[in-house]
Amino acid sequence: MNEQLALHALPLERFREIANRLFAAGIVIREEDGVEQRLYDDARRIEATLQDYFQLAGFRLEHNLKGEFFRLYAPGAEVPGMPEDGLDPVPGLRARLSPDFVAAALALRFQYQQGLSEGGNRLTDSGEVLTRFEELSATLQTQLKRALPPTSVERQRLLNDLKRHRLIRLAANFSMDDEDALLAIRPTILGIISDDMLEAALESEPLSVAERVEGEQAGLQVMLDAADAAEDESIEGNLE
Repeated sequence: MNEQLALHALPLERFREIANRLFAAGIVIREEDGVEQRLYDDARRIEATLQDYFQLAGFRLEHNLKGEFFRLYAPGAEVPGMPEDGLDPVPGLRARLSPDFVAAALALRFQYQQGLSEGGNRLTDSGEVLTRFEELSATLQTQLKRALPPTSVERQRLLNDLKRHRLIRLAANFSMDDEDALLAIRPTILGIISDDMLEAALESEPLSVAERVEGEQAGLQVMLDAADAAEDESIEGNLE
């Protein structure tokens, strides 16, 4: 490994930083901020070494070139669009997902699919779909028969969790009380909620679907307690 890193003039400490970020957050996306942009660029330089490293432990590292992000999947995770790895899931690596988080992710996946179909101003050049907070609430109620958490504190915590998993982006001045405030649903949503899961969610009781997704989606990933605190976010274009 040292020889491979030396070929790219990358120190072992930087390799550890990239690996630790992937273990902690499950994803590195270039468009996030300056820190993550540099992590992504360095990860691209040593992608083959990273693939070998994680594969030895049974993890799968997906590199989405179009979306410019790396996502790490734990052993046994069901990954949309990819064959099963044949490994047994490791319960300790599964993200601790609340039913509210799972339901919100399903609603975002539904809205993302709608945005792709409709196009227009809702779809950005980077493949994000713009929506409003009230539209998320309405989708939860009409499609999943589930309401948002009752308090503003719980709702903000839910938004922070969705941001931390890089499923949405929010403008720095975003406010849930602003009816015109937009949030961006990232294409990364496709990597955790498959078409089959979305279809099941629309046909099943919300809580049973939430439990199913929580059990299957180790790819939302690992060790939430060790994840970095949410960093300052910025968003350009239509979200400004």
